[in-house]
Amino acid sequence: MKEPIVIQNKLREAMGHLEKRFMEREELIRVLLLAIMSGEHVLLVGPPGSAKSQLARAAAELFGNEPYYDYLLTRFTTPDELFGPVSLQKLKNDEYVRLTDGYLPSARFAFLDEIFKANSAILNALLSVLNERVFFNGRHKQQSPLLFLMAASNELPEDNEQLAALYDRFLFRFEVEYVKQISSFELMFQAPTAPLPTLLSTELVKQLKSQAAEVQLQDALIYMLFQLKTALEEKEYVLSDRRYHKIGHTWKISAAIHGRSAVNVWDTVLTPHMLWDFPEDLAELKAIFDTLFQDMLKREMEQELPLLQYNLTVKKWLEKEDELHAFQFKKEIGGALNKDAAEQLKATLEDCRTELEETARSLRGRLVSWQEKEKKLPEWIASQSIFLQHPEQYAVKFTHLRIQGERILQSIQGLYRTLFDREIPGIIYDYTL
Repeated sequence: MKEPIVIQNKLREAMGHLEKRFMEREELIRVLLLAIMSGEHVLLVGPPGSAKSQLARAAAELFGNEPYYDYLLTRFTTPDELFGPVSLQKLKNDEYVRLTDGYLPSARFAFLDEIFKANSAILNALLSVLNERVFFNGRHKQQSPLLFLMAASNELPEDNEQLAALYDRFLFRFEVEYVKQISSFELMFQAPTAPLPTLLSTELVKQLKSQAAEVQLQDALIYMLFQLKTALEEKEYVLSDRRYHKIGHTWKISAAIHGRSAVNVWDTVLTPHMLWDFPEDLAELKAIFDTLFQDMLKREMEQELPLLQYNLTVKKWLEKEDELHAFQFKKEIGGALNKDAAEQLKATLEDCRTELEETARSLRGRLVSWQEKEKKLPEWIASQSIFLQHPEQYAVKFTHLRIQGERILQSIQGLYRTLFDREIPGIIYDYTL
């Protein structure tokens, strides 16, 4: 197995070549490469002339001279056009066999335009080719070498059971639009036209698949995926079990690419593109996912900034605040107190003082260290996943964690001030950063 850094560098180089040729397609290119490495297919939804077929050919070119097939489907496309003509020689011997060389069943990479216009005969054959990589050629099961298929459509399928089954075979979906920025429009006329170098190989994909089988999908990530399922169903978004299983597999592939033995939160960043049925739902689905991502990030950063632990401490003493405050008040005014109860409350109050002081000192130290970490966050985040397009945007999520920590520290200081009528000794923190 190649070193993870070698694999990452090859993928980064591949991204760079594609980005120079396809303007404003940075996120799509990352989705495309993760899909190929995962052995999954991509559906593009968008208008004609948005370079969908060119992108598919360019992606295949990164793998050298692998067999490539593309076709524009219409309502009148016949199975012969996609899967090859029937062998007349075999037919004389009462065998119904297609000559598949040069057609879809023999391709390693493929692009099918207007895929949802295919008729039922084509659809039935496509389902097994896409999912099981098997083409039923007469009475025989013919193994297809297909690694990756990109499909495109100007419109999404109507409520048709056969089309819904085909739609579900495309784990990754992406809406493509025309170029919008003038800078991109200008660069479009200067895009390189030289052949792309052979940077990737099917052997690499096989190795990643083998390594991904050893990657652990830990309970915390499984729980995150289940939380995602629950949150989506509350909003009436329903995904198949097969889809969730495949999402977990892509997370493992990402972990393998980055040399990790277990999936972490950074392997999940492209998940929203595996969730939607309609492009207009993507914004809401991203918002749902981002909430879970932030919670998972908080859990994964617990060793450096254990907010959950600190928050539990605050909650514990906030629940006793009224009781302890009342005890303090009675002491001040000389109110009568049961001796045993007074001793117990006195001990509890001392425990509270000690724990609040220790927690505040610990949290303040962590926050100061966290501020130093924030100065180098974009570089650190970029090292966590090559599929991140704008690492600096994710740095904001770490700022949110610090702000949560600062709120907890303020709660501790406020509670201490209420109970003991003074500031916590030695705790000075600049909240203005």
